[in-house]
Amino acid sequence: MIKKALNHCSVPVIISAIGARKNGVPCTCPLCTSDRRSCVTTSEGVQLAKELGATYLELHTLNDFYIQKYFGGVLEYFMIQSLNQKSSEKMKKRKKTQKCHRVQPPQLEQPEKMPILKGEASHYDADLHNLLCCCQCADVAFYPEDLSTVVEAHKIILCSVSHLFMLLFEVKSPADIRDASIMRTAQSLFAVDVGAAFPPAPRGVPPCVPPVRVVVKDSVFCSCLPDILHFIYSGTPWEWVWLLVSHTADISWRGAFQWEQLEEDIKKKLKDPEKTEHVLEKVKCILKTPGKLSTVKDYRSHQIKRLYNTSLRLFFNTPVLADVIFKIQGATVPAHRAVLVARCEVMAAMFNGNYLEANSILVPVYGVSKDTFLSFLEYLYTDSCCPASILQAMSLLICAEMYQVMRLQHICELYIITQLQSMPSRELASTSLSIVSLLKKAKFHNSDCLSTWLLHFIATNYLIFSQKPEFQDLSVEERNFVEMHRWPSDLYLKQLADYRNYVHSQKCHCTVM
Repeated sequence: MIKKALNHCSVPVIISAIGARKNGVPCTCPLCTSDRRSCVTTSEGVQLAKELGATYLELHTLNDFYIQKYFGGVLEYFMIQSLNQKSSEKMKKRKKTQKCHRVQPPQLEQPEKMPILKGEASHYDADLHNLLCCCQCADVAFYPEDLSTVVEAHKIILCSVSHLFMLLFEVKSPADIRDASIMRTAQSLFAVDVGAAFPPAPRGVPPCVPPVRVVVKDSVFCSCLPDILHFIYSGTPWEWVWLLVSHTADISWRGAFQWEQLEEDIKKKLKDPEKTEHVLEKVKCILKTPGKLSTVKDYRSHQIKRLYNTSLRLFFNTPVLADVIFKIQGATVPAHRAVLVARCEVMAAMFNGNYLEANSILVPVYGVSKDTFLSFLEYLYTDSCCPASILQAMSLLICAEMYQVMRLQHICELYIITQLQSMPSRELASTSLSIVSLLKKAKFHNSDCLSTWLLHFIATNYLIFSQKPEFQDLSVEERNFVEMHRWPSDLYLKQLADYRNYVHSQKCHCTVM
């Protein structure tokens, strides 16, 4: 009953316990001692105050001193709290009313996700291996001593792998090699001759480029030569790293399977452990780095380690072993047909079809600059490219599209996208680079992925590009696409303008913006 009555009353209620102790120990005064059974503990008083929503006080006696000290202070406290509560309720009601009538700031949506450009895996090793299988532009032929069979190969590939072949084809002199074991192996295995008694030159070689005919003196080694060449052309030995560990060496090369596969193929063919070991030792000596080891018997194991292709880089833009010369912008650029044919289908058709270039040493190039063409050739030789700028990457993309090298085209697309994405808004607004011009070139040269991405890029940065003169060069279809996917949207800009007008009309500061 007391609780129900107090719920409808706004007057502060105070419960007082006379003679109680805070620690719960009963009082020893005569009043409490005379009737100890009715003594109220501190915990009971606090619980009763909670149930009634009242304030609990403990007083030793009801005299003027305690009433003035405690009741006066409590009443003053309750009066202040009551006034603060009424003031707080009024403020809440006022804010709620204002919030209902105030214009809310617009919410900016997230921009659309940019298209994802997928790269293309490298097929560098497969290209060089296919070169051996099809024997296009072969410029060296290996024969046994009886000239019964022929195995065709390419000097540029063999020399990029082995110092022994560099010595054999006079790329390096014995003074450059300075390794007696390599020179002894070369003399015992091969003999170079250009005699007229040999069969016709391999197909794909221009008449003005005489083929190199090599007699293999070791009949056992010659019988395994096709397997050895497949091992060399598999992409494995483009980088050989010789690790000297406890006076032994580990051959570290690309590909984990090829060496074991070569061993198995030779064992099946020869079926003789001694002959198999003899051939494998010859292969090791052919692939030996001069001066690293005194004898091939010190080889302990074959540890595999994947490295980048850099051996062919040694022959990039050099006249050594070059069999074709490109004439471009008044300058000449030497190259090697075998590499070009292996890496570029357009050049493979050009040098092996019924075209003038098939039998010509000097080949003119039109439509690209010398620097761009050199970057293109560098990719063919090394499977990598590093454009210096967005414009150079676009020029290289155009060259790649001209010669139908799709992976290089994708690399250039990815470079352009990465550079534009990393460009700050302030730099993007002030740059003289025309994104619309890049868009036009990408469309013209069938770079669909890049052109789609550039349209999304313009739409995402609408406020920047819409202020540039080049924005007017967009076609109607492109303009419609940009307007449809623009960020921020036109609706958001209108809502933002309305909100700003409201803020200014209220003469208050916007806490959101």
